Amino acid sequence: MAFSQNVAKIKPSATMAVSALAKRLRAEGRDIVDLSAGEPDFDTPGFICDAAIEGIRKGKTRYTPPAGMPELKKAIAKILSERAGRELDPEGVVVTSGAKQALFNANFCLFGLGDEVLIGSPYWTSYPEIVTLARATPVPVKGSEERDFRLTPDDLERARTPNTKGFLFSSPSNPTGGVYTKAELKGLVEWARDHDVWVIADEIYRVINFSDDNGTPAASILDLPESSLGKKWVLVDGASKAFAMTGWRLGFSYCDVAAAKELGAVQSHVSSNASSPSQVAALAAYTETEKTAKSVKEMVAAFRRRRDLVTRLFDEMLPDFTYVKPMGAFYLFFRVDSAFSDEIPDSTKFCSWMLNETGVALVPGSAFGDDRYVRMSYAAADAVLEDGIRRLAGALARK
Repeated sequence: MAFSQNVAKIKPSATMAVSALAKRLRAEGRDIVDLSAGEPDFDTPGFICDAAIEGIRKGKTRYTPPAGMPELKKAIAKILSERAGRELDPEGVVVTSGAKQALFNANFCLFGLGDEVLIGSPYWTSYPEIVTLARATPVPVKGSEERDFRLTPDDLERARTPNTKGFLFSSPSNPTGGVYTKAELKGLVEWARDHDVWVIADEIYRVINFSDDNGTPAASILDLPESSLGKKWVLVDGASKAFAMTGWRLGFSYCDVAAAKELGAVQSHVSSNASSPSQVAALAAYTETEKTAKSVKEMVAAFRRRRDLVTRLFDEMLPDFTYVKPMGAFYLFFRVDSAFSDEIPDSTKFCSWMLNETGVALVPGSAFGDDRYVRMSYAAADAVLEDGIRRLAGALARK
């Protein structure tokens, strides 16, 4: 059966595939420890759910403008303005069905055939596929392992060609948990500005940051002065990770108003508006800021404690398996190539073997651009994490 060239190079999401397999095996009765999922294991805060329910009962279930409810766009712009220290136009906000759609809108509008988009590597598995859907060419750029893969302007410059039109990255990073400092962001953004390259900054994990002891969110490109940013940038964020709202599918982008109109126009034909009850829920999250801050603080504290638990257990039980110490998000990216053999030649085979041998579900590093590594999520209860790591250690010791 023949399909369009539009999808000829597209691969399914590896993270979604592993998570689906783990759920299927569990439904079949297998004892599965699923450490593959990229979502908080907390419930959505009650006040957010209550707002959505009340909105549904009041009939807020109809179409909204494709780019989002005006009041939600204003609420998001207000929060972004406070972060930036300057007034940002609500018309620069496009509310989307998850941050993934915001990324698609931006790539589809900004890039096309013959364009190259530099992607910080290791990368979230969907980045190169989204760039490919835009008919552009993804160009992974890997930073130094000694810097936890964080890029420098020199790294970008070495990868730049006359066809380089964009630079896409995340901070905090999925899968490494790496976090850029404000100074590091400034260097990258100014490099892009000086070479007329669009920046797409994925900040979906921004609030889940362990870089200081105060729970301060990670540095944002909005922390930079306008002179550093220029006009060619798109900020991507959303409610999924910060507010434990993954299934609500509510993200947004912010950029120059002229660019936002193009992003909104594309969305108007692809999906129209994000779910209206989800927008009502997000409005509560972005306006009832004291309640939101309390919920976020509690969740981040739990993730920090789990990060410390996981790294301690790895140091004790798996000392030969190095990892990137996560400074944000909720993933441990650890190196497994020392366990490769004729039977287990790569990270995909390693994860398959581990799932069959121990029931622990992990995601192969090949999905993120580095086949030497494997990603483990610590968005799980302490007992589950300890059980999973003990199973890993036992299987590797037997091997």
